[in-house]
Amino acid sequence: MDLRVARAELLAIVGPSGSGKSTLLHIIGTLDRPTAGSVTIAGHDIATLTDRRLSALRAQHIGFVFQSFHLVPGISAQDNVAEGLLYSGLPRAERRRRAAVALDRVGLADRMAHRPHELSGGQKQRVAIARAVVGEPDLLLADEPTGALDSASGEAVMALLHDLNKEGATIAVITHDSEIAAELPRQVRIRDGQVVADEGRAAPTGKRRAPGTGHPGIRSAER
Repeated sequence: MDLRVARAELLAIVGPSGSGKSTLLHIIGTLDRPTAGSVTIAGHDIATLTDRRLSALRAQHIGFVFQSFHLVPGISAQDNVAEGLLYSGLPRAERRRRAAVALDRVGLADRMAHRPHELSGGQKQRVAIARAVVGEPDLLLADEPTGALDSASGEAVMALLHDLNKEGATIAVITHDSEIAAELPRQVRIRDGQVVADEGRAAPTGKRRAPGTGHPGIRSAER
């Protein structure tokens, strides 16, 4: 497989169950190392990094959004988002301030004190997206981000991903849903671990945001 993702692209990695989507997600996200070939994220060849440096690269450059949200029960939405900055070295007050900005960006300024059990499925996914982008990673990997949502909530989440991309976010949506994939500018279709089609690729048009603004800006990523 040979795949390159440019800065500010929005693409779907789509394929049926068993096609290799999860394996590809784990390799792109540096959760697994490839047995051959190379993976380069933000100029770093992951095969050359120690586990410690790989963890640091992942924390700095990659944001994950999962179908099952993975929010911490019993703490507020704001504190859940602030968890995304836990290894940033920032003081707690600054982490919470940036979390508040990220939640406002995803339309949840009035839900910051709510705990996960007090939120709808769509709101939980928005919290998860805010947590993933609060540290301004280079690449956002969204794994079946609408799979646990009703259709209206799913459409709202996809609209949010489009908005983030317009601001410069590099986003790869991993999905088995051809309708979701068709909404995105580029569709990379895989089957049995191989790219069988790469459709609709176009020059990215997203704008970069200056680091430290608190808004989700994504800079560059390649695989």
